[in-house]
Amino acid sequence: MWLGSLVAAVAALVVAVGPGPAMAAPGTPSPSSSGQGPDEQGPSGKDGDDKLLSGALETANRNYVAAKAKLDKTVARQRQLADEAKRADEDRDRLAPDMSRIAVSSYRVGPAGRAAMLLGSASPSDFLARATGLDEINAVNDGKIAELNEASHRAEAARAALDEQVQEQQRLTAVMAKQKQDVDKSLDLLGGNRQIGKGFVSATSPIAKAAPRAADGSFAPESCNRDDPTTDGCITSRTLNAYKETRKAGFNRFAGCHRNGGPFEHPKGRACDWSLINRGFVHAQNRDQILYGNNLAAFLIRNADRLGIYYVIWYKQIWFPATGWRAYHGESDHTDHVHMSLL
Repeated sequence: MWLGSLVAAVAALVVAVGPGPAMAAPGTPSPSSSGQGPDEQGPSGKDGDDKLLSGALETANRNYVAAKAKLDKTVARQRQLADEAKRADEDRDRLAPDMSRIAVSSYRVGPAGRAAMLLGSASPSDFLARATGLDEINAVNDGKIAELNEASHRAEAARAALDEQVQEQQRLTAVMAKQKQDVDKSLDLLGGNRQIGKGFVSATSPIAKAAPRAADGSFAPESCNRDDPTTDGCITSRTLNAYKETRKAGFNRFAGCHRNGGPFEHPKGRACDWSLINRGFVHAQNRDQILYGNNLAAFLIRNADRLGIYYVIWYKQIWFPATGWRAYHGESDHTDHVHMSLL
């Protein structure tokens, strides 16, 4: 059966909850020190026949990120509409006493009272003054009434729009749950399970400059059309932005992005490997190197929405937008570098 063969082909990925990166013991030196980066696999842990599932992972995560962007806009719009409804209610409450006075005055005076006031005028000029006064009072009253009606309509419209946004939020939440389920299924077929690695995100990580999005909030596919600052290859505009922002955040040790060969993101210009040292790659050997990798991974995860991160691998763990952290083991367990792939 093709599925059994596929799972056997990617059995290098064994997902099991393990210690978090900050508590992992340093490894041994890596024989790799080339500028192209260490040998590694894609999100499945194995290059080759899992291209189809890797494509399914990317599609599901892309859809998840797009739905999340729309959900964020929906939630922001809900707050705006709630504020509009509140302000309209406050305007209506402010005008309510005036409406009571107008109603009482109209009831007491009535048409006969107004006519008597005009007929009691002592002179034509007095009559004109009284008539003008009545017109001004009526104009003020009409304005107050119109203002009250407008406030009521605004409150009703804001609440109706808010109800629509809540329904959209429920729909998008269901879409995101479905995409997460699709990612889980793909990872299960690759030999994983539903357990989540420990992982972490630092709230003190710098905020990165956001990469451009499509009109619908998604990250549109990009071609490899920018010079790679780490090799003589090419990378996408989104990868270049992520590279520059990571450098700007202070992660200035050795890195390599484009690499020829393989079905995953390096040859497409959508991935970079961030070493723990200034030249080449070596397994983490001390607290400084582990802390550097921890902080770098935390920066990428905190800014995943801004940068368009597809997944991050670091110290036997892998992070997806739709699933969060999972434990990870492959031919390269990524104890010598942090890997980032872009959508």
